[in-house]
Amino acid sequence: MPSTPIAETVAALMPRAKEELTELVAFRSVADEEQFPRAECEAAADWVADALRGEGFQDVALLDTPDGTRSVYGYLPGPEGARTVLLYAHYDVQPPLDEAAWVTPPFALTERDGRWYGRGAADCKGGFIMHLLALRALKAADGVPVHVKVIAEGSEERGTGGLERYAEAHPELLRSDAIVIGDTGNFRLGVPTVTATLRGMAMARLTVDTLAGNLHSGQFGGAAPDALAALIRVLDSLRDEDGSTTVEGLANDAVWPGLQYPEEEFRKDAKVLDGVRLTGSGTVADRIWARPSVTVVGIDCPPVVGATPSVQASARAQISLRVPPGVDAAEAMKLLAAHLERHVPWGARVRVEQIGEGQPFSADTSSPAYRAMAEAMAAAYPGEQMQEAGQGGSIPLTNTLGSLYPEAEILLIGLSEPEAQIHAPNESVSPEELERLAVTEAYFLQNYARTAAATG
Repeated sequence: MPSTPIAETVAALMPRAKEELTELVAFRSVADEEQFPRAECEAAADWVADALRGEGFQDVALLDTPDGTRSVYGYLPGPEGARTVLLYAHYDVQPPLDEAAWVTPPFALTERDGRWYGRGAADCKGGFIMHLLALRALKAADGVPVHVKVIAEGSEERGTGGLERYAEAHPELLRSDAIVIGDTGNFRLGVPTVTATLRGMAMARLTVDTLAGNLHSGQFGGAAPDALAALIRVLDSLRDEDGSTTVEGLANDAVWPGLQYPEEEFRKDAKVLDGVRLTGSGTVADRIWARPSVTVVGIDCPPVVGATPSVQASARAQISLRVPPGVDAAEAMKLLAAHLERHVPWGARVRVEQIGEGQPFSADTSSPAYRAMAEAMAAAYPGEQMQEAGQGGSIPLTNTLGSLYPEAEILLIGLSEPEAQIHAPNESVSPEELERLAVTEAYFLQNYARTAAATG
């Protein structure tokens, strides 16, 4: 990276960034009180608020959102007449899953093989640190050239929509000319990337009941309808023989027109075992960015250890359906529910409960803000040009912001490149990527301010 005052400042700040990320990762801020105490999220929110106050932010507030969580807001005034840029991250994290699979403790940031490991290191506590680094570098140079609003969400991973509903009820709070969502990632380490599309999400909980209570499988098995077997049958109906998602009424043949994801690279990134085939048809980019996909994310059933020879009276599963741009998530949810109800066998009783929803997103990559970002990425990543990719995941707030502020330009960048292994054990962040993207964001804010001044 060429030596500039911005780049030199960010490089000098990296030890402090590691210390701060260590403190932030230590909070077990999973927004689910059934798994971790609410106090962990509250302490993380307080930490974020204190960090903003320390940078001179005004109107710092802990926002009690309708889903019972807190988002953190702050405003940093810039020069008179300057445009306003909103910087987004979230401080809540996914649960650590199987802690035994972590090489080092999930909530203790640990350096290993040139990366920093810990839950939230990339997704998305590192994104908040990225914003701080960029703003500090600008303040050390010629000052922050725009008005800056920061919003750090407290329940993004849960998909419960608290911040979306709060923003809709307080539409002036986050109003901005440009919005940088720091919650995606480069296509590959060292390849500067903006995320041009996001799939939306419909999350459902399916319950199947067949009996008044469990029965002895020797005495009743063979005639008594097994709820777990019925659940397995209906879940299997969601994919065809090659693994393609088959929700009746939901198209599954779109084609991704841009940057492609070579299959061998995907197999390596996804750590697919030798001899195991990928699911679906079309290119990998078609499958993960342009088409719907269904994932069974959890099943309630007896564990193998301690299981008894019983016919199960009830079973349930949680199902995540990702939908591409052009598909309404609410309509997709209706189709999913109808499909599940239609495919439950043996007249079993079925209940489908919607527990989350987020609309897909597609950006206008021809806007002035994207040109400013392209220049910033080319400067921070010498020899590389900005790439545009899709992302299979969902950030529900993005569409809410797009609806509230249709004139705002929305850009998605972040630290979650494939090696980060977000949502999995041993999540990590590349400190070099954190440094380069902080420099990128600082350059972007400078470029965007100049673009705004030139256009009046």
